[in-house]
Amino acid sequence: MKNIHRSLNNRVIAGVIGGLAEHWGWNPTLARIIFVLLAITPAFPGLIAYLILWMIMGDPA
Repeated sequence: MKNIHRSLNNRVIAGVIGGLAEHWGWNPTLARIIFVLLAITPAFPGLIAYLILWMIMGDPA
């Protein structure tokens, strides 16, 4: 199984969403739109989740 890492090519801020999209074969733009929509809802702590993923995901290979 391929390790999840931040994207080197599909990065806007840190490459977290781009890395997740590459890992699961998603469209990075669509993944970012979904993340932003989830992040603005009060039930999903988007900024906190992004920061945690940024810290635990490996650097781009």
